[in-house]
Amino acid sequence: MAVATLIGVFIILLILGVPVALAMGVTSIVVCFILDISLSILVQRMVGGINSFPLLAIPFFILAGEIMNTGGITDRLIKLADTIVGRFRGGLGIVNVSSSMLFGGISGSALADASANGSVLIPMMKKKGYDTDYSVAVTVTSSTQGIVIPPSHNMIIYALVAGGGVSISSLFLGGIIPGILLGLGLMMLTYIIAIKRNYPAEKPATIKDFFIASWKGIPALMTPIIIIGGIMTGIFTVTESAAIAVIYAFILSFVFNRDAHISEIVPILQRTFKTLAMVLFLIAASSGFAWLLALLRVPAMISNSLLSLTENPIVITLIIIFILILLGTILDVAPIILITTPILLPIATSIGMDPIHYGILMMVCMAIGLVTPPVGGALFVGSSVANVPIESVVKALLPFYIVMIITVLIIAFVPQLTLFIPNLFN
Repeated sequence: MAVATLIGVFIILLILGVPVALAMGVTSIVVCFILDISLSILVQRMVGGINSFPLLAIPFFILAGEIMNTGGITDRLIKLADTIVGRFRGGLGIVNVSSSMLFGGISGSALADASANGSVLIPMMKKKGYDTDYSVAVTVTSSTQGIVIPPSHNMIIYALVAGGGVSISSLFLGGIIPGILLGLGLMMLTYIIAIKRNYPAEKPATIKDFFIASWKGIPALMTPIIIIGGIMTGIFTVTESAAIAVIYAFILSFVFNRDAHISEIVPILQRTFKTLAMVLFLIAASSGFAWLLALLRVPAMISNSLLSLTENPIVITLIIIFILILLGTILDVAPIILITTPILLPIATSIGMDPIHYGILMMVCMAIGLVTPPVGGALFVGSSVANVPIESVVKALLPFYIVMIITVLIIAFVPQLTLFIPNLFN
């Protein structure tokens, strides 16, 4: 009865449109009453979920991203990418993907990328004769690199849920090659479509243009280099690197570039605290929910049921991928990580999959969910920026889905792509 209540109440609340965090909290309270468990124990579990030192990296990374957004970093990265790849056929599409790859390594957020890049590049692409649905499709799919290329807030959440055996720094390093692979796949597709539709190429940049764009853009690119380089060399931890990223972002935006005014600090902090409050409430609620799942042995039941169907690692991997992509169409990234990791990670490790490999595979699967209706957050942002209905964009997304799924399968069945760099530094 308790298991049925846990699952049933949660699903009903989601159908009614209740936010995921609140739905998990209410469901946990109901189940505690049924099991006659003191609510103080539930509260302790919830508080314990956010009482973690590594979790401090999340507010710092969010703050660094907000400062970079306000400081006009997007425009500088777009200009830098344009001088390098804009000369090719359909160059603005390739610029869109490459700038997202660069910006994703700074903000760590797909939605921030879709909003920042989309507001600049979608109108520019439309003006140059690109189809609107294509412009949105390129923008939203490329923005998903933000959750794969480090630093990624969602990797930190996964590491905390997965337990002490999963290193955040190893996850960051593991996301480098898969993130680049995803970006290269999207670039190839945009180039092929551009040739087919005869999209224009931009005027080749001069040496002077390149040096000017580099002078303005390369300092921003130092942010992920400082973060990853410091972690790889052991100079500082992930949490310390996040704090350093904030200091560097502030100096770059307010002192060096001077694109941000001191009066914008308060709005930046307000947006940061708002985002942080939502993230922490979600983690706290999911901690209590996950504790009840474990108490009722739900992960073990699901694991035994799945393994009773087949013991073939390939089939089980494909089932895990299907579940993650399917959930990605109806839930946001963080709730999926918090809910499914205690259930699916043991199954993945039982077939020999490394927890780092599984974590990166999950991120790439979630990337597909971000651009898939009905919830797809990046798709919603891109459609809003372009002022076009989501339905008109989905058809243009079909070839991009194929590339992303192929990328998922390559990452799933070639684990060395994920584990090569982390193993170099372990």
